[in-house]
Amino acid sequence: MKDKLSKLSNVFKKYGFFGFLKKLYAYVVANYLNRISFAVLLCPGKYRKEIRGILASCDYDRIVLWRSSFGYQVPLFQRPQHIANNLAKNRCLLFYEVTTMTDRVKTLRKKSENLYLFNFNNYFLTRILMQELDTCQKKKYIQLYSTDWKLSVSDIEMYLGRGFGFIYEYIDDLSPELAGTKELPQNIIEKYDYVMSHPETYVVVTADLLREDVVKQRGETNLAFSSNGVDYSFFESFDEDYAFEEEFEEIFRKGKPVLCYYGALAKWFDYDLLKKLAETDRYSIVLFGIKYDESYDENLSDEQNIYFLGSRDYSVLKNYARRCDLLMIPFVINDITRATSPVKIFEYMALHKPIVTTDMNECRKYSSVLIGHDHDEFLAKVDEGLAKASDADYVALLDREARENDWSMKARAIIDVIAKDET
Repeated sequence: MKDKLSKLSNVFKKYGFFGFLKKLYAYVVANYLNRISFAVLLCPGKYRKEIRGILASCDYDRIVLWRSSFGYQVPLFQRPQHIANNLAKNRCLLFYEVTTMTDRVKTLRKKSENLYLFNFNNYFLTRILMQELDTCQKKKYIQLYSTDWKLSVSDIEMYLGRGFGFIYEYIDDLSPELAGTKELPQNIIEKYDYVMSHPETYVVVTADLLREDVVKQRGETNLAFSSNGVDYSFFESFDEDYAFEEEFEEIFRKGKPVLCYYGALAKWFDYDLLKKLAETDRYSIVLFGIKYDESYDENLSDEQNIYFLGSRDYSVLKNYARRCDLLMIPFVINDITRATSPVKIFEYMALHKPIVTTDMNECRKYSSVLIGHDHDEFLAKVDEGLAKASDADYVALLDREARENDWSMKARAIIDVIAKDET
């Protein structure tokens, strides 16, 4: 309860009174009122037949329940959706947990071949699924994020008792800032401790520092390295006739090189560096994304040359980024960012745009990424990057590193680790 109150407090600070009420209403509907579905209650046979038909398909080797309520239809299309999509393409039958706050899925819905959006909060529907899975002979897994604070160790042990394997995606430094709470939720801590003391569970890490932590505590048994990546094919085409807003077009009419960042604006964002870039009066800085916490409003107000344009859906965001001259990640260096594998650097690569970041561990691995170790060097790297924009060899390097980090390879790394135990 303390964790939920802390989360609600942060939502209030972030969205204000009326925004808080709207979010609270949606949360209550999604997590309490929608638990009882009269459609399933009145016609259980219909849904049992549908689930049984899905399980009867021969086009998969294993079943994965994705049980972290990240949601699927959200503006920030991130690792959960990409990994789910690519596991499904690699003969995994995926039941992906939705949140009805964003997905509008009260029961289940087929998203693509072998991928189903599923409302695990629907009590009767989930009971039917579990009953049918009990009789299914295919190997079964529950997969979730290390940052999930909904499921408890008891929930995990329930799945293990029914013959499931456990795939734990250790994707970030465990911190209250990422959880959106004042203190790290107990469920996050307890699941982490459980995994580190049970080497039979499968751990997926996205960064070297996370891998080192796991090896130190439990060795390399059942460990997969799967950094973030990019859907390369998605960035091979663009909406050539896309109608940009006048606000966006006006920025380009100023005639300055346009530097772009998209993603969360949070406490790990280097606002001082951003202001130093803006104060040169040489660039227009465009920010797309969400205000993850109150840090943006605390650090920026009406600075010239900085333009916050809000979030854009994943399906069209690439059109905006493609128009810009350079793409960047100006993060402060701390425990969070040292253990972060930023999805956006791989998308930046696929966009064939110069990339400048601060000195994050995972960014050092890629020759196409220009690293600024301090503010002055970051500014120098921006100018270097702008000069590389038309360099054919540099663009070829961006393309190669993007292809080498396609999501299909990241999903394959997970499958390789679990498949060894399925024979």
